[in-house]
Amino acid sequence: MDDTDRAVLALLREDATLSYAALGAQVGLSAAAAHERVRKLRERGVIRRTTIDIDPVALGLDVLAFVLVDSSAWVGSPATADALRALPAVEEAHIVAGRASLLLKVRTAGTRELQGVLREVHEIAGVSGTNAIVVLETCFERSADPGSV
Repeated sequence: MDDTDRAVLALLREDATLSYAALGAQVGLSAAAAHERVRKLRERGVIRRTTIDIDPVALGLDVLAFVLVDSSAWVGSPATADALRALPAVEEAHIVAGRASLLLKVRTAGTRELQGVLREVHEIAGVSGTNAIVVLETCFERSADPGSV
């Protein structure tokens, strides 16, 4: 990855709707060359997908919680991942080192809905407990910075 790739990624990170002409103009490439750069970044898996950033609070998802999941058995199986993926409130699931086995990012409309999600997580084979950390305020969020590599 060179400096031009990093510049392309930084611009797309801020606005993925940039046309190839606008993208190219900002990094010193033609529209065709910018398109080719993006195509190659996708092929290499650097760009995994193009999406939009939705404000969850605007959708009524006011509660954000990080949930540490304890287990009595290995929960790193595809069956566990599928069970978690089936819960729409679970935005992310990570196998972690330490006291807990999994770390989940969960968004719900309220604490009653969060309690329901925790109940569903408890029903997954191997799960022995949860510890929910409810977020009161988010200071900032960011995605990977292409300039730091």
